[in-house]
Amino acid sequence: MLSLALAGKPNAGKSTFYTAATLADVDVANYPFTTIDANRGVTHARTECPCLELDERCGNCEDGVRYVPVELVDVAGLVPGAHEGRGLGNQFLDQLTNADAIINIVDASGGTNEEGEPVEVGTYDPVEEVDFIEAELEQWLAGIVHDNWETVVRKSRSPDFDLDDALTDLLTGVGASEHDIAAVLRDVEYSPNPREWSDDDRLRLATAIRQRTKPIILVANKMDIAPTENLERLAETGKPVIPATADGELALRRATEAGLVTYHPGNEDFDLVGDVNSTQRNGLEQIRELMTTYGGTGMQEAINTAVYDLLDHITVYPVQNESKWTDGTGNVLPDAFLLPEGSTPRDLAYAVHSDIGEGYLHAVDAKSKRRIAEDHELSEGDVIKIVSTAK
Repeated sequence: MLSLALAGKPNAGKSTFYTAATLADVDVANYPFTTIDANRGVTHARTECPCLELDERCGNCEDGVRYVPVELVDVAGLVPGAHEGRGLGNQFLDQLTNADAIINIVDASGGTNEEGEPVEVGTYDPVEEVDFIEAELEQWLAGIVHDNWETVVRKSRSPDFDLDDALTDLLTGVGASEHDIAAVLRDVEYSPNPREWSDDDRLRLATAIRQRTKPIILVANKMDIAPTENLERLAETGKPVIPATADGELALRRATEAGLVTYHPGNEDFDLVGDVNSTQRNGLEQIRELMTTYGGTGMQEAINTAVYDLLDHITVYPVQNESKWTDGTGNVLPDAFLLPEGSTPRDLAYAVHSDIGEGYLHAVDAKSKRRIAEDHELSEGDVIKIVSTAK
């Protein structure tokens, strides 16, 4: 399962975002370090279900909208100097290690300062937070490389020393794969002699590793109270920025649970279906107005952007019966897998189960009913039958 981590300074709205996205009960409070231990839950990427091509819906989607599970991790708030240990920063940064992408929650209202302490709305510049998480992560990674560099230097005295191997051993411990490290080392110029490396060299390596293994998207949270100029200036930073209201999304999720509205996460509107009092109606109509302006609450867009754009993934549906699009017990399109773009049928087979992958024989495109080549690149919404010696 893909893993997305929520990061940002304290009191920016991470725990509210997490609660709304997972409907898990966590502490949400107006003070720094509400979260200490990372919360882990399941949210969903939203896509169009292939059953829209069938006469009837599959029963595993909501009117043709498919939600695919993704892990969501809510990491405690980070303060400037986190990479040096401020605010338990090293512990919190370490919790980002296994995330595939990071959603940086920014308080677009300017109502909290750099430490996450409440100030008057509009008095703090949220643009200051744009590069904050990137810088802290890169400095933290550079610090880990620096702290272990003497070991690399000692190893270099061996006649069979290979710097690439030594760096791979070091960096796989911070969430980078061997493939990622090899790709970065091909693009970064560096001396083969570790004794000649400077702090700038180590920071350049750490930056390249972070960019490849921890891409970041910005969520301009609290758009409901943010000055318009703040949202405009954040959008002009050149970063992927999505305005959002975690409070608004949470209110809609709770109202849906209570039977007051019909709402599918990611929709641009909702329907009132229950009895609401005047206060509830006013609150919901304010959310509706925001959704009309921004095309939704922004939360589902942020998750989808991270999964499908930042991480370049696609959704593929394995079936056993290519004619009926069912599994062995007749369930229509029961499973959906998120795979990197460029994945092949064999990659899908391994994603289903290692035994299926090892016994892979061939695959059939259930939409065209044709056998496809082993090196065929799968596409978003493909329905695939895997033929394998494994059962």
